[in-house]
Amino acid sequence: MERIDKQTRKGTLEEFVKALPKTETHLHIEGALPYELLREMDSERFPREPDFRRKGYKYKNFVDFENILLAHAAVWFTSPERYHEACKRIFAGLQACNVKYVETSLHLAMTEFIGADGKELIHAIKSAAPKGMEVRVIGGFLRNGYTDAMKPVIDNMHTWDELDGIDLHGQEWLELEDWTAPVWKRCKDAGKIIKVHAGEFGGPDKIVEAIDLLGVERIQHGVRSVEKTDLVKRIADLGIVLDVCPLSNEGLQVVPSLEEHPLKDLCDAGVICTINTDDPLCFANTIEDEYFAVGDRLGFSFEDIGQLAKNGFAYSTMEKSLINKYTSEIDSLVDAYKL
Repeated sequence: MERIDKQTRKGTLEEFVKALPKTETHLHIEGALPYELLREMDSERFPREPDFRRKGYKYKNFVDFENILLAHAAVWFTSPERYHEACKRIFAGLQACNVKYVETSLHLAMTEFIGADGKELIHAIKSAAPKGMEVRVIGGFLRNGYTDAMKPVIDNMHTWDELDGIDLHGQEWLELEDWTAPVWKRCKDAGKIIKVHAGEFGGPDKIVEAIDLLGVERIQHGVRSVEKTDLVKRIADLGIVLDVCPLSNEGLQVVPSLEEHPLKDLCDAGVICTINTDDPLCFANTIEDEYFAVGDRLGFSFEDIGQLAKNGFAYSTMEKSLINKYTSEIDSLVDAYKL
C-alpha cells in the first residue's frame, strides 16, 4: 500500500466504498430529514448552505446541536404523511449508497408532539422502504421521558408487533430512572432489539450502567469506553456491538478530530463496531462519507473497512441467507480491491 500514491489510493478507496454493500444501524429518522425538503418548502427561511452544514463545522455542545436539530425537524415532521414523504427521500438516498438494511430510531415523544399514534408513524416509515431494503424501527426516548402522557405508550411498547426495538437517546448526564430497567426487560423478553446511547457525552460509567442495569447488547456510540481498558476488554468479551458514528463524534467534539478517534483502538481490541451517520441533517454526511473518512483519515485498510461493513450485516435481524449473501459480496469486493 505504501507504494500507491495518495491520490490513487483516494480514488480507489472511493470506488470501493461506493460498491460496498452496507447497513445503517444508528440513524435518527428526525435527524435524517433531507435538508432539501426544507428548502423546497421555504427557500427564504432555509438558506442553501447554512453554517451548521458546512464541512468542518463543530457544535458548541450537545444542547447547541439538539436545538438546531429540533428547530429544523419540528418544522417538517407534523404528520404521518410527512414522515412517509421524508422517509421515501431518506431511503432512496441510502439505497443509492448501496445500503441494504436500516435500523432507524423514531423519537416516540413525537406522538405527543404531533398528536399521532405511534403505530401509525411506524407504518409510515416502513411503508416508504424501497424494494431490496429492509427497515427496522427502533422506538427512542429520553432518560426523563416517562411523562404522564408517555407512560401508556412506554409501558405497552413490548406488545407492539410493528416496533422492532427500543433506544434511550442523548442527555447522558441525566440519571437512569427507576422505570427504565423494567421496560428494557419486558422489551428484551419480547424479542425486541435493545439499545442505549452511552459513552458519547457520558463517561465509561454510563456504558457499564447500560450493560449491568439494562442488559443491552448494542450501544450507540460507546467510544468513551477507551478511557477504561478493562471496560473495552469486557465489551469485547461479551460481544457487545458499538454502533459508531465517526463524523458525528468529530462534529460534536466527542473527539478533538477524526484522526484522534478511538475506532482503530476499539477494533484492534476485538470490539465489534459498525459505521453509521447518526443525524445527516445536522452533519451533512452520507454513509459513504463515513466509510471514506475511516479509510482516508483513519487509515483503515480495504479489509478492515470490509469487516466493519460485515459487522453491520452479522448483527442485523436479516434472514441468515441474506446475511451470507452480502457477506460473500463484501469478501469478493475486498479481494478485488486488495492492492
